[in-house]
Amino acid sequence: MTTEITTRFPFTRLRRLRRSEGLRRLVRETSLSPHSFVYPLFVVHGRDVRKEIPSMPGQYHLSLDRLAAEAEELRSLEVPAVLLFGLPSSKDDAGAEAYADDGIVQEAVRALKSADPELVVITDVCLCEYTSHGHCGVVVDGEVDNDSTLELLARTAVSHARAGADLVAPSDMMDGRVAAIRSALDEASFAETPIMAYAAKYASAFYGPFRDAAESAPQLGDRRGYQMDPPNAREALREIDADIAEGADIVMVKPALAYLDVLSQARARFDLPLAAYNVSGEYAMVHAAARNGWLDGPSVALEILTAIKRAGADIIITYHAKEAARWLRER
Repeated sequence: MTTEITTRFPFTRLRRLRRSEGLRRLVRETSLSPHSFVYPLFVVHGRDVRKEIPSMPGQYHLSLDRLAAEAEELRSLEVPAVLLFGLPSSKDDAGAEAYADDGIVQEAVRALKSADPELVVITDVCLCEYTSHGHCGVVVDGEVDNDSTLELLARTAVSHARAGADLVAPSDMMDGRVAAIRSALDEASFAETPIMAYAAKYASAFYGPFRDAAESAPQLGDRRGYQMDPPNAREALREIDADIAEGADIVMVKPALAYLDVLSQARARFDLPLAAYNVSGEYAMVHAAARNGWLDGPSVALEILTAIKRAGADIIITYHAKEAARWLRER
């Protein structure tokens, strides 16, 4: 009987290379490293502010004087980059603080670059945090007007570059915004400032905790008129193609976890650096389940980040960045 089984058994035994951690590490196809991480920060006016965001445990509203400590911690963890979101002192219909030279993000850029010139500072270019209506552009007759928004986005990007941002990242999903920003940066002598476009950004339910954190929920309607429809994948490739043609240096898929298929297709088709945003809802779900004892939080978070990397992301924007860097050191 034993001889018969041995004779019939497949020659290949895939378990051979899984017998020990050393062997598994030796043949591992996807490597996860803090060097791929970008850590989002929410910056507010005031002093000595470090207020936890209830729907995003472990994430905080931070005042400018707290940023040097963040930069030092990230450097110690080998996380190379941050993505800045600002909460303004006041809001209006045109989102004026978004493009003010003394706006919260512009001041945050200066503070971080002063604290650590080597830290890569990326700025989110959008109006939603700064407008009284909460939309990503100018509202005309109850609708977000694409073309009149482009000038304000371009002004915002230039103000960020002037403050010292290493990379600007338009997240608004207006048509033509990458071309408008590229032209404005070039004309303002910032031809070397790259653009990371939120190229395939979906109208997702996973953004809920972020909208609490950034106080950016729309006050009328929703964003489905300009963010992508979740069932569409081929359209995402068209969006990415358009942003590349307009001058994007890096393209992004957002959210990451529910759109790994889109990320994988983008990786197969495009050679540009590819970013993926592991968004607030994805982060909050892991922490909520871990706090209830339903999941092993660190293991699940690292598995999710590995899946995003495996699907093709070169850059992972994640609220897990600091804790994941620590977990990877402990492995």
